[in-house]
Amino acid sequence: MTDADATAAVATTAVAPVLVKPKVGRDDWIMRGCMLGIGVFLLIGVLLPLFLMFSKSVENKDGAFVGLANFVEYFSTPSLFLSGVNSLYIAVIASVIVLCTSFVYAYALTRTCMPFKWFFRLVAAIPLLTPSLLSGIALVYWFGNQGVAKDLLMGESIYGPIGIIIGSSYWVFPHALMVVITALSITDARLYEAAVALRTGTVKTFFMVTIPGCKYGLISAGFVVFILIFTDFGIPKVIGGNFNVLATDIYKQVIGQQNFQMGAVVSVILLLPAVIAFYVDRVVQKKQVALLSARAVPYRPKPSRRLDMAMLAFCSLIALFILCMIGMAQYAALIKFWPYNLELTLGNYDFDLANGGGWDSFFNSIRMSIYTAIIGTAIIFFGAYLVEKGRGFVVGRATFQAVAMLPLAVPGMVLGLSYIFFFNHPANPLNFMYGTMAILVVACIVHFYTVSHLTAVTALKQMDPEFESVAASLKMPFYRTFLKISVPVCLPAILDISMYLFLNAMTTVSAVVFIYSSDTTLASVAVLNMDDQGELAFAAAMAMMIAYTCAGARILHGIMTRGLQSRTQAWRTR
Repeated sequence: MTDADATAAVATTAVAPVLVKPKVGRDDWIMRGCMLGIGVFLLIGVLLPLFLMFSKSVENKDGAFVGLANFVEYFSTPSLFLSGVNSLYIAVIASVIVLCTSFVYAYALTRTCMPFKWFFRLVAAIPLLTPSLLSGIALVYWFGNQGVAKDLLMGESIYGPIGIIIGSSYWVFPHALMVVITALSITDARLYEAAVALRTGTVKTFFMVTIPGCKYGLISAGFVVFILIFTDFGIPKVIGGNFNVLATDIYKQVIGQQNFQMGAVVSVILLLPAVIAFYVDRVVQKKQVALLSARAVPYRPKPSRRLDMAMLAFCSLIALFILCMIGMAQYAALIKFWPYNLELTLGNYDFDLANGGGWDSFFNSIRMSIYTAIIGTAIIFFGAYLVEKGRGFVVGRATFQAVAMLPLAVPGMVLGLSYIFFFNHPANPLNFMYGTMAILVVACIVHFYTVSHLTAVTALKQMDPEFESVAASLKMPFYRTFLKISVPVCLPAILDISMYLFLNAMTTVSAVVFIYSSDTTLASVAVLNMDDQGELAFAAAMAMMIAYTCAGARILHGIMTRGLQSRTQAWRTR
C-alpha cells in the first residue's frame, strides 16, 4: 500500500460519517409513556365510542347486523329525510347572515375610528356567556303567541325556521366575529399604501385588497358558523316548533322513542357534513398561515366622519339586538306571570319549586365546570407540551396531534349518544362511570379538547427552544423544565384554556343531554326540562344564573391575568 493510498483511505474515513442512532433516555421513555396515556384517554373518549356508534347504526334492535337497512329506512321516510334538508337550509341561511353582519362589525372595530369600540367589543361577547337555549326563550317573549312584538312578524310564526335563524344568528355571532377580527387585523398596510399611490378608488380597493386579504378568514368563519348551527340542539328544541332538524331528531329517536339504532343513523348523518366542513376549514387555515409575512405592517385606520358614523349606526343596531335578547331573558326571569301579572319578583329563582332539578342542578354545573377546567387544563396543556417540546418519536407525536384535532369535528349530540353505547355497555369495565359526574367531565373535556390544545401549542411555540436545550445539557428532568419554566411562562394561556373549558362546560347542552342522571342534573339541562314543562319563567331565570356565573368567572379571569402578560414577556426575553 503506497503513501497516497493510505492518505486516501484516511481521508475517506474522515469524510464518511458514522450514523449513530441517538440513545433513548429515561426522560424520552417517560414522555412517550405519558403521551401514550393521554392518547389512551382520547381513544376511550372519542374513537372507541364513535366506532361503537357506527356499529349500532348497522344493527337492528336485537343487535343483528343489517347493513345499510337502517339508512335506507331513514332516507325512505319523508319526515326524517326532510329534517336533513331543514338542517342544511337553516345552517346556510343563518351562516350567510352571520358572516355578513360579523364582517361589517369587525370592519368597524378594526378599520375605522368609530368611537366606543370597547363597548361594542364587550356587548358582542355576551352570547358567549349564555347557553343557546336562552336566545330561544327570549324570542318566545318577544315574538311568541303572547310576545310584545309579535306584530312585527306580519302574521308569521316565530316557532319554526324564522325563530331558529334569528336565535342561531344571535348565538354564533361572537364566534364568527373573533375569527373575522383576526383576519382583518393581520392585513398588510403596505397594500393600502400602494393602492393610494396608484390612485385606486375606495370601492375598488375594498374588493381588490380588503376582501382578498381576509378571504381565508371569512371562509374559515363561515365553516365554523355552519358547523355550530348545523349541529346545535338547544335553539331548535325551544323555538323550532314542528320544524324538525337532525339534532332534534336524534333527541326524539333516543329519548322519545327509545330507538337507539335510528338515533345512531341520524348521528352518522349529522356527523358527516360536520367532518367535511371541519376538513375544509383546516385546509383553509393552513393556506391563511402561508399568506402571513414577517415584514407585514399593521394597518392603522384614518378618521373618516361619514364612514365612522355609518359604522357606529350599524354596530349600535347589532348591539341593541344583543342587549334586547339578554334584557328580555332577564326581564322574563323577574316577572310573576307573563303577560297577565307583570309585577317584579324573585320567585322564579326558587328552582326547587320547578321540575328541572332545583338548585342542585345549578351547583352540579359549577362542580362539573370546575372539574373540567382543572383536570382538562392539566391534561390538555401537558399533552400539548409533549407534542411540541418532545424529542424524537415523530410518528407518535404526529399521530397524537391528529387525534387531538378529531373532537372538534364531532357534534355534542353525536358524542353524547356514542357515550351511551360505549359506557353503558355491560361488558365495558368502565361501565361504573355511567350516570356519574365523571362521565360528564370526560365528555366536556373531550368535546372542547381541540381548541384548548391549539391554544396551548400556540403558546408553547412562542417559547425559546433554548430552554429545553439548556435543561437537557444540564441533565435536568423534563418534568422540572415543564413545571419550573413552561408552566410559569405560559400561565396566561393556561388560564385562558381553563376559562374556555369552564364557560363551555357551564353552557353546553348537547354534549350532556344524553348522559346525565337524576343525581347529576345540570343547569343547562334544567333549562331544557323547565321549557318542556312549560315553566318558561323558571327556565329564563336558570339561564340567567348561568350567564351570571360565566360573567363572574370572566371578571375573575381578568383580575387573575392582569400583569401576567408583562411578566411572561420578561421571562421570554431573559
